[in-house]
Amino acid sequence: MALRAHLFTACGSALLLAFGSLTVVSAPTAGAAPPAPELCGPGSAINFDRSDFQASPRIDNKWFPLKPGMQYTTTGTVTSADGTSTRTVVHTVTGLTKVIDGVKTRVLWDRDYSDGELVESELAFFAQTGKGTVWLFGEYPEEYENGAFVGAPSTFISGLARAQAGIAMQARPRTGTPDYVQAYAPRVDFLDCGTVFKKNQHVCVPTGCYDDVLVIDEYNPLEPPEAGHQRKFYSAGTGLVKVTAVGGPDQEFMDLVKVKKLGAAQFAAVNTQALELDERAYSVSRSVYAKTPPAELDGP
Repeated sequence: MALRAHLFTACGSALLLAFGSLTVVSAPTAGAAPPAPELCGPGSAINFDRSDFQASPRIDNKWFPLKPGMQYTTTGTVTSADGTSTRTVVHTVTGLTKVIDGVKTRVLWDRDYSDGELVESELAFFAQTGKGTVWLFGEYPEEYENGAFVGAPSTFISGLARAQAGIAMQARPRTGTPDYVQAYAPRVDFLDCGTVFKKNQHVCVPTGCYDDVLVIDEYNPLEPPEAGHQRKFYSAGTGLVKVTAVGGPDQEFMDLVKVKKLGAAQFAAVNTQALELDERAYSVSRSVYAKTPPAELDGP
């Protein structure tokens, strides 16, 4: 699930710090491709190869399963200088696919509510390699204020405007391994990094208690250290069950409160609404999203 806090937006001065921290390498020899930057530290270079991905967007990574027709609801609080609000995110795995950067992806539709009011409606795009690693290929997040649509300025699509797909979940996450890039989109100051923080944890949330929980620590190196980190808890076979914050002035705490398999009529309605969102994106994001092929319904 693509639950993402809106806490880590980069600023210009932080951008310089980020590039200043990249690993120094010698100049490439004539004719050689330049090395990929290690955006999240040593060993984190993005190694994207279209031939690694499955022809069909089946996503069955045990920590990040995305089965069409499944819906997950997370609820919690967000605390900032403006006070504390209640946040609810409804994650729905649609029956849609979309080709992005030469790879057929699965479309996830997230609806984000603050104190009961819709603040974001987002399409996110995922695909899995043959070895089981899940990648994030882009996001189209529509923003709303007081119930009115105000735009989608944070849209990014891998392969366009220098954006690059990144790893949403490794096939075999292990502690002590290098941090990894979850996605990179310099035009919208987007860079998320992940670290395998802990394994075999026991976590209880409203939907039950889970063993063998994986904890991923997330951060944005474009932000100063005092901006804080997010910790996401994934249960084998379920996916995201909990989100916590570590440090930072803005903190978010979310729990999985509902898991639902949609009925045929509900699933059809979700697909229709997600297709409408995809179609609208062509007029909203003319310079980026409009350059992608339309989303399609995957089978009957």
